[in-house]
Amino acid sequence: MLFINGCVRSDSRTMRLADSVIEILGEPVTELKLWELKFPIVDEGFLKKRDSLIYAGKYDDPMFDLAKQFSEADRILIAAPYWDFSFPAALKQYIELINVLGVTFIYTDEGIPKGLCRADKLTYVTTAGGNFAPDEYGFGYIKALAENYYGINEVELIKAVGLDLAGADADKIIEDKIKEISNV
Repeated sequence: MLFINGCVRSDSRTMRLADSVIEILGEPVTELKLWELKFPIVDEGFLKKRDSLIYAGKYDDPMFDLAKQFSEADRILIAAPYWDFSFPAALKQYIELINVLGVTFIYTDEGIPKGLCRADKLTYVTTAGGNFAPDEYGFGYIKALAENYYGINEVELIKAVGLDLAGADADKIIEDKIKEISNV
């Protein structure tokens, strides 16, 4: 399982949920801590290099390593808190690097994307302080990519919200969600 960790806080509530998923699944995990990656600047020079390598079918360049790792994973877990109406910017930077024609997807003759990823399931874990955390603001984007570009048909959302509301017992909300996912 490839675990894409976007939880930068040492006391991350999203990470508590993700840890529970990892424990429940009991699978070997390769973890990517997004804040530790050095993302290149996606400027014109980067795009020209990437496009020329893709056109030539040369996927051995290190710029494609993350895309290949993602494409070859049997299962994917993404943990990302709901921040600034979406998810941490590092996750978007990661997505820019894994969207590689010929590695994670191709286009059919009709111009329709066809996924090349091996994973049969992607699980997205998130938490939010408030109750307003619409799926389409973060999870929906990931789900659309997974289903329409990567070929991952089963996409699951695990979400705990309302953690910072006045009077909320954040620990109990998290524990209740952990119990819920343990029973599924």
